Amino acid sequence: MSDSVIAVDWGTSSFRAYLLDAAGGILERREAAGGILRVRGGDFAAALLAEVGDWLKQAPDALVIMSGMIGSRQGWREIPYVDCPAALSDIAGGLERVDWGEGEAWIVPGLLDESRPDQPDVMRGEETQVLGALAQMPAGGGLVCLPGTHSKWVTVENGAIQGFATYMTGEVYDLLQGHSILGRLMTKGAVNAGRWFLEGVGLAQEGGLLNRLFTARSRVLAGDLPEDEVRSYLSGLLIGDELASTVGAGESAVFLLGAPALTVLYEAALGKLGKTAVTLETDAVAAGLFALAQHLRKGGS
Repeated sequence: MSDSVIAVDWGTSSFRAYLLDAAGGILERREAAGGILRVRGGDFAAALLAEVGDWLKQAPDALVIMSGMIGSRQGWREIPYVDCPAALSDIAGGLERVDWGEGEAWIVPGLLDESRPDQPDVMRGEETQVLGALAQMPAGGGLVCLPGTHSKWVTVENGAIQGFATYMTGEVYDLLQGHSILGRLMTKGAVNAGRWFLEGVGLAQEGGLLNRLFTARSRVLAGDLPEDEVRSYLSGLLIGDELASTVGAGESAVFLLGAPALTVLYEAALGKLGKTAVTLETDAVAAGLFALAQHLRKGGS
């Protein structure tokens, strides 16, 4: 078996791939808009070959390992979730191989958290990012936030994912922007972590989100809120509400793992609440996939 690894993070709307050497170092990386919903006819084997075929020519026996929505019901094959708490060995135990005529390829399972009655939660892809970031966390644990369309808050202890919760913050923002009366005022300016964003964060701590959301309109009409700051104010309200539900009084630091454009907002919001934000390496998913590949090579030992 080749020592090379092709690590793939394949989500709903995007595709990221890394060519890794025998030590897990990144030789090449690439990103495309070819998420699972854009794969023509569901031919994932052909789509994968189109993206990494040249790498396979360099290393024909490379181990291909994929995480994310590629393992969902809409993906290549639905891979059963692994229950929390879950360490690397537990997640590796749920890996499933797919035959695609081009070598060895595996799909990482997602995680299922049923610790809260009547509130089961699931993730696919974020677990691999967290595994890859463990080395950056003192004592192998902490509270990790992965901001995005569906933000994930993950509790890690002793190198294992104990549980997590999902917040639809990004999706709600997009819905309000595109399909609500608030969107009519969101024609100017871009989201920034300035005064109006931070004011939204602070107000959200008082509760009453549904009422507060309307103030993104009423404050403009009253001449209080500049129209070009509506996006930032609304973002602050939503992220602030998320933090009100996730960051307790005893939590002093939060690890952030995600795109810089989002982590900078969460860092500012956490600072507003007197919390410390520690930003983790964004290529952590490659390290997580490499660790799982190494587990496979050792025969699951």
